Amino acid sequence: MCVSTASSPRPSRRGRLSTNREDTALPMTHQTAADTAAWTGAAAILFDLDGVLTPTATVHERAWQELFDGYLSSRAGVDGYRESDYFDHIDGKPRFDGVRDFLASRGITLPEGPLDDHPGNETVQGLGNRKNAIFNDIVSAGVEPFEGSVRFLEAVLERGLRVAVVSSSRNAPAVLAAAGLSHHFAVVVDGVVAAEQGLPGKPSPATYEYAAKLLDLSSAECVVVEDAVSGVQAGHAGSFHSVIGVDRGAGRQTLLDAGATLVVNDLGELVP
Repeated sequence: MCVSTASSPRPSRRGRLSTNREDTALPMTHQTAADTAAWTGAAAILFDLDGVLTPTATVHERAWQELFDGYLSSRAGVDGYRESDYFDHIDGKPRFDGVRDFLASRGITLPEGPLDDHPGNETVQGLGNRKNAIFNDIVSAGVEPFEGSVRFLEAVLERGLRVAVVSSSRNAPAVLAAAGLSHHFAVVVDGVVAAEQGLPGKPSPATYEYAAKLLDLSSAECVVVEDAVSGVQAGHAGSFHSVIGVDRGAGRQTLLDAGATLVVNDLGELVP
């Protein structure tokens, strides 16, 4: 977990990064006027992690399905886990909120249990910790970031914009390290930081606002980049410069309806 700030970006694995801040707008050769307007005057990019920088959103989906397939198999008369459940009840939310909301969709209420509850216990915290163990087992093999997202990140840093990661996951530092991206982000606001600071999770804008504060910037100077509906809603609810939606499965129109300024299929589309 890291919540300090740095005055300049560190070198990229692909070469040195410029710290020139004379022009904070990304160079664009093929975007629409709306795309260009989304960047004018921005000083920082606040990235969600899973599904935006790394394909770990699919790992989360797999871990959630494995968790609830196992759990629901012992409960007769309850609908099984469906692919749509991830986007409807879980995506982008803090882990234990995802557990509660999914269980509520099946009319199930469990005791909370302690934060460090054993993964074998049938409590909200126990199920959440079981899902985390499944996720970590999968991620331990390594994470390859999205190529387009890395190109976009490097273009952002070359133009002197500040960057931060804002993730509901408590595993964000480990995922960034596994993906080889840690050195780019001096500010990481993850689920651990949110709990320590008493910040509500997405769709509240609080974690994004906290990241802007750590960068010594106003929300109006920061662009939010999200793939989850709850994350887009968080960006829209705050006074941010703009919200870039990345459609990894939620649906373009769904993200626009949630408040995205514009939606792309891949962040590489925003790099000439």
